[in-house]
Amino acid sequence: MKKYIIDKISNNIPRYLVLLIDLLIVTINFILTYFILENFSREIDYIKLLIQLPYTVVIALVSFLIVGSYKGVIRYTGLRDTISLYISITLMSILFVFINYASETLNISSLYRLPFSYIIVLFLLNVMLLVTSRFLFKFVYKTLIKNPLNTINVMIFGAGELGTIVYSTLEKENVQRNKVRCFIDDDPRKKGKRIDRINIYGLEKIDEYFVNSRGIEEVIIATDKISQKRLLEVSDKFLTLGVKVKIVPPVVNWVEGDLSVNQIKEINIEDLLNRTPINIKNTLIETEVSQKVILITGAAGSIGAGIVEQLANYNCEKMILIDQAESSLYDLQQKLKRNKKGNIVCYVADVRDVNMMEMIFQRHKPNLIFHAAAYKHVPLMEENPYEAVKVNVVGTKIIADLSCKFNIDKFVMISSDKAVNPTSVMGATKRVAELYVGTKNKRTKGTKFITTRFGNVLGSNGSVIPLFKKQIAEGGPITLTHPEITRYFMTIPEACQLVIEAGAMGVGGEIFIFDMGKSVKIIDLAKRMIKLSGLHYPNDIDIKITGLRPGEKLYEELLNDGENALPTHHQKIMINKSEVFNVQEKVNLIKQLIQINHPENNIQIVEKMKEIVPEFISNNSIFENLDK
Repeated sequence: MKKYIIDKISNNIPRYLVLLIDLLIVTINFILTYFILENFSREIDYIKLLIQLPYTVVIALVSFLIVGSYKGVIRYTGLRDTISLYISITLMSILFVFINYASETLNISSLYRLPFSYIIVLFLLNVMLLVTSRFLFKFVYKTLIKNPLNTINVMIFGAGELGTIVYSTLEKENVQRNKVRCFIDDDPRKKGKRIDRINIYGLEKIDEYFVNSRGIEEVIIATDKISQKRLLEVSDKFLTLGVKVKIVPPVVNWVEGDLSVNQIKEINIEDLLNRTPINIKNTLIETEVSQKVILITGAAGSIGAGIVEQLANYNCEKMILIDQAESSLYDLQQKLKRNKKGNIVCYVADVRDVNMMEMIFQRHKPNLIFHAAAYKHVPLMEENPYEAVKVNVVGTKIIADLSCKFNIDKFVMISSDKAVNPTSVMGATKRVAELYVGTKNKRTKGTKFITTRFGNVLGSNGSVIPLFKKQIAEGGPITLTHPEITRYFMTIPEACQLVIEAGAMGVGGEIFIFDMGKSVKIIDLAKRMIKLSGLHYPNDIDIKITGLRPGEKLYEELLNDGENALPTHHQKIMINKSEVFNVQEKVNLIKQLIQINHPENNIQIVEKMKEIVPEFISNNSIFENLDK
């Protein structure tokens, strides 16, 4: 029976039913008003009562319809709903006074005049009973759905404005039966105080006894003023205590500006590694892309798609998307269509196909190029130098040459930190591509050639985090190439923002380097991901060291030997002041590399790249003997 009632009232009560109930309460209040003011006498003028009652109900109906006080969800009644009811009742009283005045002026029967004392008493009864009925229903609903066996005891980390919003949201949407046991805050001024009779503690108070004695199962991080370092410390402490950690999304992600319980998600490794968001404030960007035709290669990849989605928010004339990955390009196209973003033209095409690329340039005459098409997997490219050169070098050369031929305004190349002092074929091909782009800038007056260089991107295709998640889901072990290996990490939105801004500020010839923050030790990352999954290392999930893969580095760099970084107006973007080199010599060597590029010539290909990039020293690779 209880379940049946809950199911019925869990569905929103029809508005017309709420309206009828409100009118019934007004009817009862009107009758009560008569009895109260007549001292419950038996000599009440029932004829007058019966005449005034329908007209009172009509006035109430008009008031409720005008204000719409019956439209709220009753079980979530709050301050706004109470104010709405108060306005309706006040409007009702004003209408009574107005009708009294009009009837006197027009000499209408006094039967339709409600004495002022009746109006006041009716107003007070309506305020008391209409508001009470709302909160009574809310109380009954919350009482019915409470089930002590299923209650989840929760702590809220953050006793500020965001923390109180989370508390109110949990109280309002009590379907999940969350019971807030305490608040936690780092501010010493808040410790020892209370919010709605709930204590505020410091983190030092929370230990195993505290958690177990109160049956704490979850903690919700509800503060936007926490540093990344502190977030790691806090989450590690709670995870060690066996408490599930959840986090409130940024306010900008709230649906229509309101937080719901469903938006509070379990914290993941991306949240813990996420860097401070970068807001693009460069006014040049709008000028740079407004009413421009922009071509993006590798548009369906992680970075390419991120650039496309961000550029779609600007007033571009048209975006040309090129990628050979048919399914991924289709998914991106459909997403943009659903969001009604811009004028998009998609081509399933290969940057190595010079005829197709020239046709696209000829047909659309782009103003700005973002070249993100590339092979990026280090071990695979170590085994396939021909393909690596074909895409990363030849593909870049084709797009760069066409940019000159069609007098494109700017060409922005997305490079990699693996191009710095490369130890792999993949890194070397990216460095060769950087050099070729640099030579084009030195020899071309029209098109501005710009390169951007950054490290690993969180959640990108083939990155380590999705691999670790999959291995944990399969029961382990997590495979790690070396216990001391470190990497820089950046989020996809951040990387794409910086690429766009670097493209806007570039005047040609720069290699822009992004501030990647501190490098992360991958074994620590793996252990934290195991802990986030509610498991323990090494009892539940072990970590297996497999040895460095061909071409893999222990750590990444952002500057080559002989390079220096200069600051820009953006604190997260630096300009690499590259070393001087013989332009014609590099061009000739790159042309020779392309000429010898053949599936049977892997040794010659790598030898030539080592000649072009003297700092290219192979590591853990079959090509190491070429360095002797």
